[in-house]
Amino acid sequence: MTALSPENCSFQYQLHQPHQPLDVNCLLYLIILGKILLNILTLGMRRKNTYQNFMEYFCISLAFVDLLLLVNISIISYFTDFILLGIRFTKYHICLFTQIISFTYGFLHYPVFLIACIDYCLNFSKTNKLSSKCPKLFYFFAVILIWISVLVYVLGDPTIYQSLKAQNVYSYQCPFYVSIQSYWLSLSMMLILLVAFITSWSEVITLIQAIRITSYKNETILYFPFSSHSSYTVSSKKILLSKLVVCFLGTWLPFVLLQLVILLLEVQIPAYIEMNIPWLYFVNSFLIATIYWFNCHKLYLREISLPTDPFVNWKCCFIPLTIHNLEQIEKPISIIIC
Repeated sequence: MTALSPENCSFQYQLHQPHQPLDVNCLLYLIILGKILLNILTLGMRRKNTYQNFMEYFCISLAFVDLLLLVNISIISYFTDFILLGIRFTKYHICLFTQIISFTYGFLHYPVFLIACIDYCLNFSKTNKLSSKCPKLFYFFAVILIWISVLVYVLGDPTIYQSLKAQNVYSYQCPFYVSIQSYWLSLSMMLILLVAFITSWSEVITLIQAIRITSYKNETILYFPFSSHSSYTVSSKKILLSKLVVCFLGTWLPFVLLQLVILLLEVQIPAYIEMNIPWLYFVNSFLIATIYWFNCHKLYLREISLPTDPFVNWKCCFIPLTIHNLEQIEKPISIIIC
Protein backbone atom coordinates (compact mmCIF):
# COMPACT_ATOMS: atom_id res chain seq x y z
CA MET A 1 0.00 0.00 0.00
CA THR A 2 1.38 3.42 -0.92
CA ALA A 3 2.17 6.10 1.62
CA LEU A 4 -0.51 8.64 2.44
CA SER A 5 -0.31 11.78 0.36
CA PRO A 6 -1.04 15.24 1.82
CA GLU A 7 -4.62 14.95 0.56
CA ASN A 8 -5.10 11.72 2.54
CA CYS A 9 -4.63 12.88 6.10
CA SER A 10 -5.30 16.55 6.80
CA PHE A 11 -6.50 18.08 10.07
CA GLN A 12 -9.69 19.56 8.65
CA TYR A 13 -9.04 20.49 5.04
CA GLN A 14 -7.02 19.02 2.20
CA LEU A 15 -3.45 20.31 1.88
CA HIS A 16 -2.30 21.40 -1.56
CA GLN A 17 1.41 21.96 -2.16
CA PRO A 18 2.20 21.28 -5.83
CA HIS A 19 5.96 21.79 -5.68
CA GLN A 20 7.16 20.00 -2.52
CA PRO A 21 4.42 18.03 -0.78
CA LEU A 22 4.61 17.84 2.97
CA ASP A 23 4.86 14.35 4.43
CA VAL A 24 1.80 14.31 6.67
CA ASN A 25 3.09 11.29 8.57
CA CYS A 26 6.19 13.27 9.46
CA LEU A 27 4.07 16.26 10.44
CA LEU A 28 1.88 14.08 12.63
CA TYR A 29 4.99 12.58 14.25
CA LEU A 30 6.37 16.05 15.03
CA ILE A 31 3.04 17.22 16.48
CA ILE A 32 2.73 14.20 18.79
CA LEU A 33 6.40 14.53 19.78
CA GLY A 34 5.87 18.22 20.60
CA LYS A 35 2.82 17.36 22.66
CA ILE A 36 4.78 14.74 24.61
CA LEU A 37 7.54 17.25 25.34
CA LEU A 38 4.87 19.69 26.54
CA ASN A 39 3.43 16.94 28.76
CA ILE A 40 6.83 16.27 30.30
CA LEU A 41 7.47 19.98 30.84
CA THR A 42 4.08 20.52 32.48
CA LEU A 43 4.39 17.48 34.73
CA GLY A 44 7.88 18.59 35.72
CA MET A 45 6.76 22.13 36.59
CA ARG A 46 3.90 21.12 38.85
CA ARG A 47 4.18 21.19 42.63
CA LYS A 48 5.34 17.92 44.09
CA ASN A 49 3.65 18.31 47.49
CA THR A 50 0.08 18.07 46.23
CA TYR A 51 -1.87 15.07 47.40
CA GLN A 52 -2.97 12.62 44.75
CA ASN A 53 -6.38 12.88 43.16
CA PHE A 54 -8.25 11.65 40.11
CA MET A 55 -7.08 14.46 37.83
CA GLU A 56 -3.44 13.79 38.68
CA TYR A 57 -3.79 10.13 37.76
CA PHE A 58 -5.65 10.92 34.56
CA CYS A 59 -2.97 13.41 33.44
CA ILE A 60 -0.31 10.72 33.85
CA SER A 61 -2.45 8.24 31.89
CA LEU A 62 -2.92 10.79 29.10
CA ALA A 63 0.85 11.28 28.85
CA PHE A 64 1.23 7.49 28.62
CA VAL A 65 -1.38 7.19 25.82
CA ASP A 66 0.32 10.00 23.87
CA LEU A 67 3.63 8.17 24.20
CA LEU A 68 2.00 4.91 23.09
CA LEU A 69 0.57 6.64 20.00
CA LEU A 70 3.99 8.06 19.13
CA VAL A 71 5.61 4.61 19.45
CA ASN A 72 2.96 3.05 17.17
CA ILE A 73 3.40 5.79 14.56
CA SER A 74 7.18 5.38 14.70
CA ILE A 75 7.07 1.58 14.30
CA ILE A 76 4.62 1.68 11.37
CA SER A 77 6.56 4.49 9.66
CA TYR A 78 9.83 2.59 10.05
CA PHE A 79 8.67 -0.84 8.82
CA THR A 80 6.11 0.60 6.34
CA ASP A 81 4.39 -2.73 5.69
CA PHE A 82 4.51 -5.68 8.10
CA ILE A 83 2.35 -8.42 9.62
CA LEU A 84 1.89 -8.79 13.39
CA LEU A 85 -0.38 -11.40 15.00
CA GLY A 86 -1.94 -12.10 11.62
CA ILE A 87 -2.80 -8.42 11.01
CA ARG A 88 -1.17 -6.50 8.19
CA PHE A 89 -0.09 -3.01 9.22
CA THR A 90 0.58 -0.29 6.65
CA LYS A 91 0.85 3.49 6.72
CA TYR A 92 -2.92 3.60 6.45
CA HIS A 93 -3.05 2.50 10.10
CA ILE A 94 -1.19 5.65 11.17
CA CYS A 95 -4.21 7.68 10.14
CA LEU A 96 -6.63 5.05 11.49
CA PHE A 97 -5.04 4.93 14.96
CA THR A 98 -4.89 8.73 15.15
CA GLN A 99 -8.57 8.92 14.21
CA ILE A 100 -9.52 6.45 16.96
CA ILE A 101 -7.43 8.39 19.49
CA SER A 102 -9.06 11.65 18.36
CA PHE A 103 -12.56 10.25 18.87
CA THR A 104 -11.57 8.82 22.26
CA TYR A 105 -10.01 12.09 23.45
CA GLY A 106 -12.98 14.06 22.15
CA PHE A 107 -15.46 12.13 24.32
CA LEU A 108 -13.39 12.30 27.50
CA HIS A 109 -13.90 15.96 28.44
CA TYR A 110 -17.31 15.68 30.12
CA PRO A 111 -16.60 12.41 32.03
CA VAL A 112 -13.22 13.65 33.32
CA PHE A 113 -14.68 17.01 34.35
CA LEU A 114 -17.59 15.34 36.16
CA ILE A 115 -15.49 12.71 37.96
CA ALA A 116 -12.88 15.28 39.04
CA CYS A 117 -15.65 17.52 40.38
CA ILE A 118 -17.19 14.63 42.34
CA ASP A 119 -13.74 13.67 43.65
CA TYR A 120 -13.13 17.15 45.05
CA CYS A 121 -16.61 17.39 46.54
CA LEU A 122 -16.18 14.08 48.36
CA ASN A 123 -12.68 14.86 49.61
CA PHE A 124 -13.20 18.51 50.54
CA SER A 125 -14.48 17.95 54.06
CA LYS A 126 -12.16 15.12 55.04
CA THR A 127 -10.38 15.89 58.29
CA ASN A 128 -7.35 13.77 57.39
CA LYS A 129 -5.80 12.16 54.36
CA LEU A 130 -5.89 8.41 54.22
CA SER A 131 -2.44 6.85 54.18
CA SER A 132 -3.60 3.49 52.90
CA LYS A 133 -3.32 2.37 49.31
CA CYS A 134 -7.09 2.22 48.84
CA PRO A 135 -7.50 5.73 47.38
CA LYS A 136 -4.58 5.16 45.02
CA LEU A 137 -6.05 1.88 43.83
CA PHE A 138 -9.46 3.53 43.43
CA TYR A 139 -8.03 6.33 41.28
CA PHE A 140 -5.98 3.85 39.25
CA PHE A 141 -8.94 1.62 38.44
CA ALA A 142 -11.22 4.64 37.88
CA VAL A 143 -8.82 5.95 35.22
CA ILE A 144 -8.53 2.52 33.59
CA LEU A 145 -12.32 2.17 33.61
CA ILE A 146 -12.99 5.54 32.02
CA TRP A 147 -10.46 4.89 29.24
CA ILE A 148 -11.92 1.45 28.49
CA SER A 149 -15.52 2.73 28.64
CA VAL A 150 -14.94 5.61 26.23
CA LEU A 151 -12.86 3.46 23.87
CA VAL A 152 -15.56 0.78 23.78
CA TYR A 153 -18.17 3.47 23.12
CA VAL A 154 -16.11 4.92 20.27
CA LEU A 155 -15.49 1.55 18.63
CA GLY A 156 -19.10 0.46 19.13
CA ASP A 157 -20.80 3.63 17.91
CA PRO A 158 -22.33 2.95 14.46
CA THR A 159 -21.71 6.49 13.20
CA ILE A 160 -18.04 6.46 14.17
CA TYR A 161 -17.63 2.95 12.78
CA GLN A 162 -19.11 4.01 9.44
CA SER A 163 -16.78 7.01 9.25
CA LEU A 164 -13.75 4.79 9.95
CA LYS A 165 -14.98 2.23 7.43
CA ALA A 166 -15.55 4.93 4.82
CA GLN A 167 -12.00 6.16 5.36
CA ASN A 168 -10.84 2.63 4.59
CA VAL A 169 -12.84 2.50 1.37
CA TYR A 170 -12.06 6.05 0.27
CA SER A 171 -8.41 6.19 1.22
CA TYR A 172 -8.04 9.79 0.10
CA GLN A 173 -10.06 10.95 3.13
CA CYS A 174 -8.67 11.10 6.63
CA PRO A 175 -10.50 13.72 8.71
CA PHE A 176 -9.66 14.19 12.37
CA TYR A 177 -12.42 14.58 14.93
CA VAL A 178 -12.91 18.01 16.54
CA SER A 179 -14.44 17.68 19.99
CA ILE A 180 -17.73 19.49 20.58
CA GLN A 181 -17.42 18.65 24.28
CA SER A 182 -14.21 20.67 24.52
CA TYR A 183 -15.88 23.65 22.81
CA TRP A 184 -18.88 23.80 25.14
CA LEU A 185 -16.80 23.13 28.24
CA SER A 186 -14.36 25.89 27.35
CA LEU A 187 -17.19 28.28 26.46
CA SER A 188 -18.98 27.60 29.76
CA MET A 189 -15.82 28.17 31.79
CA MET A 190 -15.05 31.42 29.99
CA LEU A 191 -18.59 32.69 30.54
CA ILE A 192 -18.49 31.82 34.25
CA LEU A 193 -15.09 33.48 34.59
CA LEU A 194 -16.37 36.58 32.78
CA VAL A 195 -19.42 36.81 35.05
CA ALA A 196 -17.21 36.37 38.13
CA PHE A 197 -14.84 39.09 36.92
CA ILE A 198 -17.64 41.55 36.16
CA THR A 199 -19.40 40.81 39.45
CA SER A 200 -16.29 41.44 41.55
CA TRP A 201 -14.72 44.13 39.35
CA SER A 202 -14.31 46.79 42.02
CA GLU A 203 -12.97 44.33 44.60
CA VAL A 204 -10.50 42.92 42.06
CA ILE A 205 -9.13 46.38 41.30
CA THR A 206 -8.78 47.12 45.01
CA LEU A 207 -6.95 43.85 45.63
CA ILE A 208 -4.62 44.32 42.67
CA GLN A 209 -3.66 47.79 43.89
CA ALA A 210 -2.85 46.46 47.37
CA ILE A 211 -1.34 43.13 46.42
CA ARG A 212 2.18 42.22 47.55
CA ILE A 213 4.23 39.13 46.81
CA THR A 214 6.69 37.83 49.36
CA SER A 215 8.28 34.67 50.69
CA TYR A 216 7.26 33.18 53.99
CA LYS A 217 8.97 30.03 55.29
CA ASN A 218 10.32 29.20 51.81
CA GLU A 219 6.89 29.54 50.21
CA THR A 220 5.77 32.29 47.88
CA ILE A 221 2.55 33.87 49.12
CA LEU A 222 0.36 36.83 48.33
CA TYR A 223 -0.42 39.24 51.12
CA PHE A 224 -2.79 42.17 51.31
CA PRO A 225 -2.21 44.93 53.87
CA PHE A 226 -5.47 46.15 55.36
CA SER A 227 -6.66 48.31 58.18
CA SER A 228 -7.50 46.29 61.27
CA HIS A 229 -10.39 48.68 61.94
CA SER A 230 -11.90 48.33 58.50
CA SER A 231 -15.10 46.50 57.77
CA TYR A 232 -13.28 43.99 55.58
CA THR A 233 -15.07 40.69 56.06
CA VAL A 234 -13.17 37.73 54.69
CA SER A 235 -16.20 35.50 55.08
CA SER A 236 -18.11 37.34 52.38
CA LYS A 237 -18.59 35.27 49.23
CA LYS A 238 -18.20 38.35 47.07
CA ILE A 239 -14.86 39.22 48.67
CA LEU A 240 -13.74 35.60 48.36
CA LEU A 241 -14.75 35.61 44.69
CA SER A 242 -12.45 38.56 43.99
CA LYS A 243 -9.53 36.76 45.65
CA LEU A 244 -10.21 33.63 43.61
CA VAL A 245 -10.31 35.66 40.39
CA VAL A 246 -7.00 37.38 41.23
CA CYS A 247 -5.27 34.09 42.09
CA PHE A 248 -6.68 32.25 39.08
CA LEU A 249 -5.94 34.93 36.48
CA GLY A 250 -2.55 35.58 38.04
CA THR A 251 -1.52 32.10 36.93
CA TRP A 252 -3.73 31.29 33.94
CA LEU A 253 -4.25 34.67 32.21
CA PRO A 254 -2.23 33.73 29.06
CA PHE A 255 -4.17 30.46 28.81
CA VAL A 256 -7.48 32.30 29.30
CA LEU A 257 -6.60 34.72 26.49
CA LEU A 258 -5.67 31.78 24.27
CA GLN A 259 -9.03 30.13 24.96
CA LEU A 260 -10.84 33.38 24.12
CA VAL A 261 -8.99 33.67 20.80
CA ILE A 262 -9.81 30.05 19.92
CA LEU A 263 -13.49 30.56 20.75
CA LEU A 264 -13.85 33.92 18.98
CA LEU A 265 -12.06 32.79 15.83
CA GLU A 266 -13.74 29.35 15.95
CA VAL A 267 -10.41 27.63 15.46
CA GLN A 268 -10.87 23.94 14.66
CA ILE A 269 -8.30 21.93 16.64
CA PRO A 270 -8.16 18.12 16.33
CA ALA A 271 -9.11 16.36 19.53
CA TYR A 272 -5.80 14.51 19.80
CA ILE A 273 -4.09 17.91 20.16
CA GLU A 274 -6.74 19.71 22.18
CA MET A 275 -6.86 17.14 24.97
CA ASN A 276 -3.56 17.88 26.69
CA ILE A 277 -2.14 18.14 30.20
CA PRO A 278 -1.96 21.99 30.40
CA TRP A 279 -5.67 22.09 29.49
CA LEU A 280 -6.47 19.52 32.18
CA TYR A 281 -4.55 21.45 34.84
CA PHE A 282 -6.41 24.60 33.77
CA VAL A 283 -9.71 22.78 34.26
CA ASN A 284 -8.39 21.44 37.57
CA SER A 285 -7.66 24.96 38.87
CA PHE A 286 -11.11 26.10 37.77
CA LEU A 287 -12.72 23.24 39.67
CA ILE A 288 -10.73 23.96 42.84
CA ALA A 289 -11.70 27.63 42.73
CA THR A 290 -15.35 26.66 42.27
CA ILE A 291 -15.21 24.22 45.19
CA TYR A 292 -13.58 26.89 47.39
CA TRP A 293 -16.29 29.41 46.54
CA PHE A 294 -19.20 27.06 47.16
CA ASN A 295 -17.66 26.00 50.50
CA CYS A 296 -16.73 29.51 51.60
CA HIS A 297 -17.99 28.90 55.14
CA LYS A 298 -15.67 25.90 55.61
CA LEU A 299 -12.41 27.50 54.49
CA TYR A 300 -11.49 28.83 57.90
CA LEU A 301 -11.86 25.59 59.83
CA ARG A 302 -8.37 24.43 60.79
CA GLU A 303 -9.22 20.75 60.83
CA ILE A 304 -10.46 20.70 57.26
CA SER A 305 -8.38 19.16 54.47
CA LEU A 306 -8.28 21.59 51.56
CA PRO A 307 -7.49 20.53 47.99
CA THR A 308 -4.16 21.86 46.75
CA ASP A 309 -3.38 22.98 43.24
CA PRO A 310 -0.29 21.88 41.26
CA PHE A 311 0.08 25.36 39.73
CA VAL A 312 -2.03 28.02 41.48
CA ASN A 313 -0.91 29.17 44.91
CA TRP A 314 -4.26 29.84 46.53
CA LYS A 315 -2.70 30.93 49.83
CA CYS A 316 -3.11 34.60 50.66
CA CYS A 317 -2.09 36.40 53.82
CA PHE A 318 -3.96 39.37 55.30
CA ILE A 319 -1.97 41.42 57.79
CA PRO A 320 -2.61 44.77 59.50
CA LEU A 321 -0.88 47.85 58.09
CA THR A 322 1.11 48.22 61.31
CA ILE A 323 3.23 45.16 60.44
CA HIS A 324 5.91 46.04 57.90
CA ASN A 325 8.06 42.91 57.85
CA LEU A 326 6.24 39.63 57.41
CA GLU A 327 9.28 37.56 58.40
CA GLN A 328 9.38 39.17 61.86
CA ILE A 329 6.25 37.42 63.02
CA GLU A 330 6.11 33.72 63.72
CA LYS A 331 2.74 33.26 62.08
CA PRO A 332 1.01 35.79 59.80
CA ILE A 333 -2.32 37.00 61.06
CA SER A 334 -5.33 35.45 59.40
CA ILE A 335 -3.70 33.16 56.83
CA ILE A 336 -6.55 31.89 54.70
CA ILE A 337 -6.93 30.18 51.38
CA CYS A 338 -7.29 32.96 48.85
